[in-house]
Order: sequence, then C-alpha cells, then structure tokens
Amino acid sequence: MSHPFSSQTMERLHGRLQRLYGDQADACLKRLAMMVGRYGVSRPNGHPVAGWDQKDAVLITCGDMIQAPDEKPLVTLKWFADQHLKGVFSTVHLLPFFPYSSDDGFSIVHFRTVNPDWGDWPAVQGLNENFRLMVDLVLNHVSRQSGWLQDYQAGVAPGRKYFIEVDPTADLSAVVRPRSLPLLTEVATPAGKRLVWTTFSDDQIDLNFANPDVLFELLDILMLYISMGARVIRLDAIAYIWKRIGTPCIHLPETHEVVKIFRDFLEIAAPGVLLLTETNVPQQENYSYFGNGDEAHLVYQFALPPLLLHALQSGTSRYLNTWALSLPVLPAGCTVVNFTASHDGIGVRPLQGLLPENKIKALIERVRTLGAAVSTKRNYDGTEIPYELNITYFDAMRGNGDPDPLHVQRFMCSQIIPMVLKGIPAVYFHSLTATPNDVEGVKRTGRARSINRRKWSQGELDNTLADEKSNTARVFSEYTRLLQLRAQHTVFHPDGGQRIVNLGDAVFAVERTSPDGKETLLAISNCTAQPVHVPLDHAELKSPGRERLDLITGTSPETVGNTIRLEPYQSVWLT
Repeated sequence: MSHPFSSQTMERLHGRLQRLYGDQADACLKRLAMMVGRYGVSRPNGHPVAGWDQKDAVLITCGDMIQAPDEKPLVTLKWFADQHLKGVFSTVHLLPFFPYSSDDGFSIVHFRTVNPDWGDWPAVQGLNENFRLMVDLVLNHVSRQSGWLQDYQAGVAPGRKYFIEVDPTADLSAVVRPRSLPLLTEVATPAGKRLVWTTFSDDQIDLNFANPDVLFELLDILMLYISMGARVIRLDAIAYIWKRIGTPCIHLPETHEVVKIFRDFLEIAAPGVLLLTETNVPQQENYSYFGNGDEAHLVYQFALPPLLLHALQSGTSRYLNTWALSLPVLPAGCTVVNFTASHDGIGVRPLQGLLPENKIKALIERVRTLGAAVSTKRNYDGTEIPYELNITYFDAMRGNGDPDPLHVQRFMCSQIIPMVLKGIPAVYFHSLTATPNDVEGVKRTGRARSINRRKWSQGELDNTLADEKSNTARVFSEYTRLLQLRAQHTVFHPDGGQRIVNLGDAVFAVERTSPDGKETLLAISNCTAQPVHVPLDHAELKSPGRERLDLITGTSPETVGNTIRLEPYQSVWLT
C-alpha cells in the first residue's frame, strides 16, 4: 500500500495496527497519516528538543494547589513558580486540569477544555515560559458525566461503541484489580440496562480500545495537548487499558502495542515529546514499559518510595541497597523518574519480592501510628490486601515523640537519596512544602487520598515560608538549594554512570560518574537516628594527596580518627 509518510516508522505502525485491528490496519494507517500536522505543533523557544540532563527536575502539582482571592489558581500557580522555582525545576507536571466529576481531576468530563474555575488554555501555556510542561493523558476511562457516555446511553455514534459491555455471567475472576470496588457498573441504554467495565470506580467508565475510533480519539487529544505546549505526556493507568476476558487484563500484549503506537506516532508528528508511563506495580512489570527502547522514554521508580520509607523508619538500608544493586541497565534513550510522593498514596505492591512480608506488615503498622490510612485491592479469591499507604511523605518520616527533633533531617535524607540516584528527580508540591496530613480534608471528602491533597491559600503559604523556623520554610529553602546545586554538576546527568557502594546497613552510598567520565562523586546518607562512622580505608573514600570536599556544606567532611563521621540522617556529596 502507499501512504503519504513512507518510512520505517510508518511500516512499524502498520504492523502494530494490524496486530490490534486486523484488516482495518490499512484504513487506520491512512487515518493516522491524515492526523499528522493537524495542530501545527511547534517547540517553544529555549526548551531542549528531547532528552534530559542534570538540570532536569520535575515539580508535581495540581492546577489549583495555590489559591488567591479574585484570581484563577493557574495564574497564581504560575506566579509562584516564576517567583520561587525558576532555575530549580525544569518541568512542571500539571495534574489533570480539565472539568471533572471525582478523583480530584482523574474522572474527566471534557478532555479538550480547561476547568473554567481554574483558568484557561493561555494560563496553561503560560507555564511554558520558564518550564517544560508535562500533561496527563487519562486514557483508561472517562467520567460518568462525559458526553461520550451520554452518547453511549442514547445510542448515538460514535460514543455508542466507546465502552465495554460485559455479560453478567462472564467469568472475571482472573482480572487484576487496583481497587476493592465492583468491576462492573450498571448504566441505562436504549436497549435496557447494561453492565460496563469500571476498573477504578463507578464514576470512571473504561474506554474500549478494541474499537480503533477510541485510539484515534485519544491520539487527537494527545496532539491538542502538544499544540498547547505539552512536552512530556504521562500515560495514566496505562496498564489496564486493554481487556480480554479470561486474562488478568493488565499488561496485555495489546496494551504494550498501544504504547508503541503512541511512541511511533510521536516520532513522526512531534519528535522530542517524551512519554512517561504510570504503572504502580512490581518492578519487573513496571520496567516492561520500556519495551526494547521502543515504548516509554520514562517510567517511575515505584519501588523507591516504600523502600526509602522502610529504610528510614527501620534504620537499616539493607533492602534499599539490595534493590539498588539489582537495578538493570536501561535501554538507550530511556531513564527513570525518581520520586517519593505524588497525588496518590505510597504504593505497597512494588515491594513484592523486595521486602519480606513480615517487614511489609510491620511498615504498614508503623505508618498507621503516624496517621496513615491503608487502601486495599481485591485478589482473585475475593480477599483484600494493602495497595497503598495514604499519608503525606513528610508525616511518614515522623519518628517517636512530639515534637520529633530529627523529623526534618529524616525527611530531607529521604529526599536527597532520589536526587543522587540515576534518573530525573520529581518532587510533589507537598513534599517541597513539608505539608502534614490533611486530616480535615479527609473528613470533608470521605476519601483517604485527600490526606495528601491539601490546597494552600497564597497568604498562608507566603506567611509560612517567611517564618524561617517553620518546617515548611526549612524544607523549602534546603530543598531548592540542593536542586540548584545538583544542576551544576554533570555527575548527576541521568545518562551518567552509577555504582552502588556497600558501606554497611547504616548508610546508603552511590558513586556517580559524569557521561564523559571526567567527574565522579560519592554520595553517602546516614539512614539511622545515631551518628555513624564510615572507615576511610574503604577504597571509595581513599583520596591520596587530596582532601574530599562535601558539596552540600562546601567543606571537608568531619573525620574522627580513620573515619568520616555522619550525624543522624546526614548526607554528604563527596568530590
């Protein structure tokens, strides 16, 4: 066949479309070619065409995170970011900012419209002046209030074929569930009541990707977001998008094929735009979304948040070290996003195979004492197991006693380790501001995740940051300083070398090397509430004729005899 974009990429796309849609592949490829260039995508000045370096760091934030009287929140957010975060973060991950009905934005009513209570498209585009923009493509489901579902219920094309009707007698026992809610939801149609697939909630109706019209609808939305300035696209809940009864309906080959279609399509239509997959699952499953370097450019390091939590609450880096030593070499052109917190809870599933069950249970009980709720998922047999811990990461790092004199130090240790690991650091707004649990928010909404989704008033945030003794001011000041320091050193380039150094179970140590091999750095963090002494006879610490410099303090580390002394939860970057 012939098509307007005769290339190796288009041939790959034809094969992928054929595997998904059979004899519809030719028509799909022609349709896809017609989409290219529809939105006139261009790259904003001053942003890299693609890739990453040590200057890259991501701020994760809701569009209405900061609120001021008589001003749209997106305008307020831009003002705050321009004033305080320019040169600290390269990228702003703006969580869904569309009209929605539930789940704080992830149950979208209109994909192509900005929530009018928050702002408009120019306000979103304004963030691109000083930051690269990351946007969610929520492609597994839509709101029950969506026009597409209303068309389905009315029997109107094309929405009438956008959703997945299921026979009530079908055996769905193999389906992997991320929630403990019914998998099927009843809706009215001209033919009577029907059961439709709802992976996450009865307000989030799953889309039917077996219908190519759904794929093209989402590709069109993708191009709209890119035309509005998005340079990183986060594929939300991607693991669940393809359903085949009799299978677990997670990570199916067809799902990976869809991700590859997005990757190939962007290679033609918007080269340089990066794909990030969101798959809160055990590590091997998570890393599968790199494919052979032909799927996601980026995946989240989902095992890191719970492993760090365990290390710093238990006072041993043993399991964190073992995990870090086992990290595989990534395909060329791929890297990870290192984070500790997001708008969701701290995932428990990624600990499978990394932490013994008795230690997982002990960790869960520990964070319960710190105010955490524990959300569950349903197994095949109907039993429920912990899925995520709902707590702010700052409060998850509290110790015993109130006040806890080591709270800020322990928390900053948990944030420094992701900065030194190979990859790109991502910071949730509430970690940057050391936000405690929003207990009132949970009472108000009845949802456990509200504990970590507080909204700041601009006046309160400004006043708290001005109070140098507040936890918010202490954390914000040190956090932003360290990210700026990190950006100055090529050893932190995501494509540089990494070697985990075993200096004992009390510390976590990693040696980083710049991509050109000219600069090295040894980062060591004390994971305990006691001072530790690291013997200088370790090969990594020997520096004949030269004194080690700690970049964090700008001084030489404290030595006691033949050891380097680290205070409780202290980190050093030795060069």
